[in-house]
Parts: sequence; C-alpha cells; structure tokens
Amino acid sequence: MAEAGPGRPHRSPTIDDVARAAGVATSTVSRAFSRPGRVSFETSERIHRIAAELGYRSTSLARALPTARTSMIALAISDITNPFYNEIIRGAQTAASEAGYTILLADTQESGTHERTALDRAVSAVEGIVLATTRMPDSAIRMTAKQRPVIVLNRAVNDVPCVVTDIPRGMRRAVEHLAELGHQRITYLAGPEASWSDGMRWRSLRESALELELQTRRIGPFPPTVAGGARAAVEFAANPTTAVIAYNDLVAIGAIRALTALGASVPRDVSVVGFDNIFAAELVTPPLTTVAAPLLAMGRTAVGNLLAIVRGARPHSQAPVSLPCRLVVRASTAQRRRYRTSPAWATTSVSSSAASRSRSTEDGSR
Repeated sequence: MAEAGPGRPHRSPTIDDVARAAGVATSTVSRAFSRPGRVSFETSERIHRIAAELGYRSTSLARALPTARTSMIALAISDITNPFYNEIIRGAQTAASEAGYTILLADTQESGTHERTALDRAVSAVEGIVLATTRMPDSAIRMTAKQRPVIVLNRAVNDVPCVVTDIPRGMRRAVEHLAELGHQRITYLAGPEASWSDGMRWRSLRESALELELQTRRIGPFPPTVAGGARAAVEFAANPTTAVIAYNDLVAIGAIRALTALGASVPRDVSVVGFDNIFAAELVTPPLTTVAAPLLAMGRTAVGNLLAIVRGARPHSQAPVSLPCRLVVRASTAQRRRYRTSPAWATTSVSSSAASRSRSTEDGSR
C-alpha cells in the first residue's frame, strides 16, 4: 500500500480540495454528498468522480465513528446475479465470521462509477475492503487503499495487495486439451473491456496457441452473462471455428444454447470451453468443460490477508498471491471432425471417411 514519506503524515484531502478540482463552490460539494437531489446529475457525478480520485470522503459518518472498531469489512462484487461470486462470498463470509467480523456486501453492477459511490458511502463504516473483479481504474483503487486496507481479487494492481488465479497455466491446459483433440483454430469470446482477467485470458491464449502452432481470433467484448454469450454466438456463427474458449462459464453457456438454436451441435460441430467452473457448468447440456478457479479459497484468502493487514501486518511481497486452477473436462469438447462444408450449420456435413477418422489424432494435418 502507498505510504507517506517518513516523518510526513499523509494529509487527507479536504472538501476545499475537491471544490477547487471540480471548479465549484465548497457548498456545492457539501450538497452533492448530503443533499444530492439539490445538485444537477452531471455536477454530482463530476464531484463524486473527482472526490474518489483525490481520496476524499464525506466526514459525517467519520465524525460519528472517529476511532471505533466496527468489526465490519466490505466486499464489493461486480454482479450479484453472477454465480461466479457465490463461492467467493461464502469463503469470505466464513473467514470473516471465524475472526468475529461481519461482511458488508456491495453490488456494483459492472460499473466503476457505482463502485466508487458505494465505497465512498461504506469506507467510514468498515475496517477494510475486498474488491472482487473491480471495474475501477488503478488510480482509484490506490486512493481507496490510502483510506482503508484493501485486497484486490482477480486483478494485479501495483502497490496494493492482490489475490489472483494462475490464468496462464489454466489457459495453457485448455489450449493443450483442444490441440490434443485436433483443433487448429480457436475463437475467444471476450468479456468486459474493463476486466483485467479478460486481458490476461486473451494474452495467455495467444501465447499458448503460438507455442502450439494454432490459430486464434478474438470477438467481442460481450457482457459476462448468458445473454452476452448468445450475442457472441451469433457473431461467431458468421465465421465459425471448430473450437471456442469463452471469457467465463456464463458466456460459454449462453453460446452453447444459442449455437444449438442456430442448428449447430456441441461438441460435434464446435467444442466449447468456459472459465471458473460455476455450479451451472454441470447443469448445461452438454456439461461444460471449464477451467476451475478455486473460488472458495479466493474468498477465504482475501479476507484472511485483509484482516492480517488490519491488525498491523505488512505484505511480504508486492507480487500478487497466485492460486492454482485446473481443467475440468466434460462433454462440451470432443475430437475435431473433418467437414465437407457450407457455412450454414444445417447444411454442414461430415464425410464418411472423415467420420471414421474423427476418433483419432494421428493425422498431422488437422
């Protein structure tokens, strides 16, 4: 975490600092926090954005709790409807409860702006913050870390303790699996542009494919949802490949459903791989091959490390804590088949000789 220099206590930004930076009166900043309905939406948004960048927070609650230990920590997640967070929340809750702490959960709706607003309101009431798949810029995260101890999940941020999964190794296993099945071209269905994990997954896919002499392409970005996967499938179907790796399991599930509706068969026509191994990965038809992240352990580790910092510990290293992941092979991936081909799924056929060879990987031209 960033620190003030030796012997020089960090001066917290004041309401006057925010007013000067925003080009408004101090009273306007005060109303933006205490009576937002009396300030225009645009002005209020600008004031809150600048306040977050400066690390300023409204002091009304701070005055009420000047030195109190609240035994509460905040956990900010991007989308409470995403099953990816279920195990993270459970792991975090278990670790917090064992230590005598309560979790304050904030759903930020995939919005960095909503996230900054939620944290501004919560920061005075909690002793530390876990940011799970945050959409805020690095500068805003570091500013938050100046106010309270912070742990970031699923993203590496300089000067802030982080917990991530070993994405390069997980992606390498997924690509090797598809290569062993004879696939030569892989399409990546991208997630949100602001997602650090999305960038890491795409980079790891390209590096693994280059080493294995496979071709890759990226389409998107798409929302990290089932509906986002359906949109991705429509774009993919215009120029299909025999294998797909999706940003996460929800995108993969949406793609499988939409491709099936378009007349494709998974995995006969397209092998699909997801990421995260959420519980729904086993419920979709066919069950989804996916890179399993240790979600429960991530939540427990994040809270455990956060509470250690709250109690005075200092991170041993600036490098993120990296947790291992593994490939779970299910029925959504299969041997690549040779096509006698038309772009339309309904008219794609497989030659009898190709079908007889589809169970073998000995043909090096595949």
